[in-house]
Amino acid sequence: MRALKIWVFALITMTVGFGAQAASKTEIDAKVKGALQQLYKETPAAKELVAKARGVLVLPEVYKAGFGIGGEYGEGALLINGTPADYYATAAASFGLQVGAQVKSQVVLFMTSEALDNFRNSQGWKAGVDGSVALATLGAGGTFDSNTLRQPIIGFIFSNKGLMYNLTFEGSKFTKIDR
Repeated sequence: MRALKIWVFALITMTVGFGAQAASKTEIDAKVKGALQQLYKETPAAKELVAKARGVLVLPEVYKAGFGIGGEYGEGALLINGTPADYYATAAASFGLQVGAQVKSQVVLFMTSEALDNFRNSQGWKAGVDGSVALATLGAGGTFDSNTLRQPIIGFIFSNKGLMYNLTFEGSKFTKIDR
């Protein structure tokens, strides 16, 4: 049993580690641009919301792997007025019934100046603790639910690939990184 736990830990570390190589500003910026284009392609109504946001955190590739114990990591940029202002990493750990690996893209919209300031002034902002992220859902006719539109922080998870399916921000911690 101990050997199995060591093997699982090694598998998770390798899987998350391969996707979590430290990227340069140029690499992150290119991936951020591509992720936003993919978001607009998958959810055209998102473009209007992004334009209204005070800040847009884009994490183009968030890798997650788990076998009972899971881990998640990704890097991205905070855009203010369409320009990268800061760079962030997200990380999370989870325990429970889970097997597999996935890569997904995440976009977090800070719709108010207060929500953006709270995020930027934190020493590690945790979704669900420091601020609730309303997962964007489309209603009839491809428009956003009116309740979603009233939230100060709105999130998108898209381009999910892999054998694991996890569409939540809860427990994710976002930390500013130097790039």
